[in-house]
Amino acid sequence: MTTDQAFAWRGRTVRWESFGSGPAVVFCHGTPWSSDLWRPFADALAADHTVYLWDMPGYGRSSKEPAHRVSLDVQGELFADLLSFWELDSPHVVSHDFGGAVSLRAHLLHGARFSSLVLVDVVALAPWGSDFFRLVGRHADVFASVPPHIHEGIVRAYIAGASHTGLSSEAMEMLVAPWRGESGQQAFFRQIAQADQTYTDEIEARLGEIDVPVLVVWGREDTWIPVDRAHRLGELIPTAQVRVIEGSGHLVQLDQPVPLATTLARWLDPRERAAR
Repeated sequence: MTTDQAFAWRGRTVRWESFGSGPAVVFCHGTPWSSDLWRPFADALAADHTVYLWDMPGYGRSSKEPAHRVSLDVQGELFADLLSFWELDSPHVVSHDFGGAVSLRAHLLHGARFSSLVLVDVVALAPWGSDFFRLVGRHADVFASVPPHIHEGIVRAYIAGASHTGLSSEAMEMLVAPWRGESGQQAFFRQIAQADQTYTDEIEARLGEIDVPVLVVWGREDTWIPVDRAHRLGELIPTAQVRVIEGSGHLVQLDQPVPLATTLARWLDPRERAAR
């Protein structure tokens, strides 16, 4: 078991861990989340897989230096280099939200090879970015300087909108914790301000080049990224299968963990793959 490791990349510190035994499965989180959102699923798969969790710079336990850009172009290049650092030639990759764009950029633009790719409620197709994103983009400095209790209220309200079923106090605490303190507050608004649709526009026209097995998974009630994006991805990616999970919003990991875990386990089961 490898825990609390650090990968140094262009001045950034990427926190990661791996455990389990078997074929490699790498989880990619999105925004404003961290690898903790994927941890229960990694734990469940570790009996038959070597699982990898990592926090993108600017998120979770990784470095949050103001001078370091955290945009999708940077994260995609970093992810490709991180896979090389781990000496993973063709892992299975499971991505959520911004992690989808990160993994797609690593694959299509930076030569990262995957055995398969699971895209869960991902940022990948235009248009994306909420009114809140656009507001923060115009006034990031103002938001970054609000009193801490107001900042936490903003974060809590924003995160709550990602769930269809409602979040427990424990889940909310897990999701909010990385954004507390001065560095967390600055990082929260910085990563929103640097969100740019250009970085998905660059890869959208190349989705037809993907030739590895792809599973697109979506929460039916996702109000952040509507389920029509799942069907569009299914049309644009030749190898894609689409699964829609009922009763779930954008945070399908917390809204419907059992159906998602079952879907991932079946997708990664070599016997199921042989039957496809």
